[in-house]
Amino acid sequence: MATSSEREISNGDGIEPVIIGGMVLDVHAIPSSAPLSGTTVPGEVLFRPGGVARNIAECMFKLGTKPFMISTLGLDGPANVLLKEWTLSMRGILRHGDIGTPIVSHIYDTNGEVAAGVANVDAVEKFLTPEWIRRFRHNISSAPILMVDANLSTRALEESCKLAAGFHVPVWFEPVSVTKSRRIASIAKYVTIVSPNEDELVAMANALSGEDLFCPIKPEKDKLSPEGILLAMKPAIRVLLENGIKVVIVTLGSKGALLCSKGNPKKALNITRKLRFHGKIFKRIQTVCSPSRFFDAGLDYSPGFFTMHFPTLPATVLKLSGAGDCLVGGTIASLTDGLDLIQSLAVGIATAKAAVESDNNVPHEFGLDRLSDDAKRVLYGTKNLVQQRSML
Repeated sequence: MATSSEREISNGDGIEPVIIGGMVLDVHAIPSSAPLSGTTVPGEVLFRPGGVARNIAECMFKLGTKPFMISTLGLDGPANVLLKEWTLSMRGILRHGDIGTPIVSHIYDTNGEVAAGVANVDAVEKFLTPEWIRRFRHNISSAPILMVDANLSTRALEESCKLAAGFHVPVWFEPVSVTKSRRIASIAKYVTIVSPNEDELVAMANALSGEDLFCPIKPEKDKLSPEGILLAMKPAIRVLLENGIKVVIVTLGSKGALLCSKGNPKKALNITRKLRFHGKIFKRIQTVCSPSRFFDAGLDYSPGFFTMHFPTLPATVLKLSGAGDCLVGGTIASLTDGLDLIQSLAVGIATAKAAVESDNNVPHEFGLDRLSDDAKRVLYGTKNLVQQRSML
């Protein structure tokens, strides 16, 4: 039987963002030399807490924001590893003896990138049901923002997003993978913000179009500037915006990220009505990175197509897994703290930099001084790419 009661459950304080998605045990195989087909090579095999939603929740907590997690786990060894250092509420986590805790195995290359992997996360789709999610309608109704990852079944995504829409709660959709990103098709009208990479963007645009109109730009993208990538991706971005999504953040790996919207992206998220105070991130970033100091003067937030490029920062890369999740976690934590979307994405990119320099999916801790300095450097490097008064 589930460990939580059958009644509707409330966390009580009314300002906690809600995160719904997978908690996964990651198995990292890190070779000392290039992997060889058909044989083994020396290296390390490590167990790390993972899962897109879980990583985002942990990142937010370490940045001073307390999210409420809705997920599912078994009563087994992998779950014990995931919960060993878990300090957030357990009330939203369904546990049952019939559930096999999700596990993903990653094999890395010598550059820290994933070379191959196998995922067993069926439990998220099977057990994280609309019925379970509805028990936490109060948490969703009082949240400043809801984040859902695409590990959820289509039915669970629809239920989550409809609940949020009914209470005017902004929804952030994290695509997870190319295949799962296509689940945007049934929920786009409820979604406020999405964070795909280029391949996920193409898959989402094709799913919303109902046909394969768009193709990835690999391998040419490595040679393209951010302006060139935008030119290639603009039709796909337009499809998402025309289907009701307010903001599209396209993550570009080592080339940073594109923030795309119709008109002023700062007004896309209405979450300040639910905040009671400004936390430590807000106070620090607002001091060194005032939004008016960098962006308000001279920017034309017309109803047309707006795109801003955010650069990455030089980093000593240990591995790349977890960077995207920390970008999302850092951005949402900053939004919840009261920063605007432009400031928040700069913090998210600074948070992702800390992630790639860590052995874990989420660093053990974030130094606020370094984080704010890195966010300031990101903001100084931003560039407004497109301002047009009509959609392209």
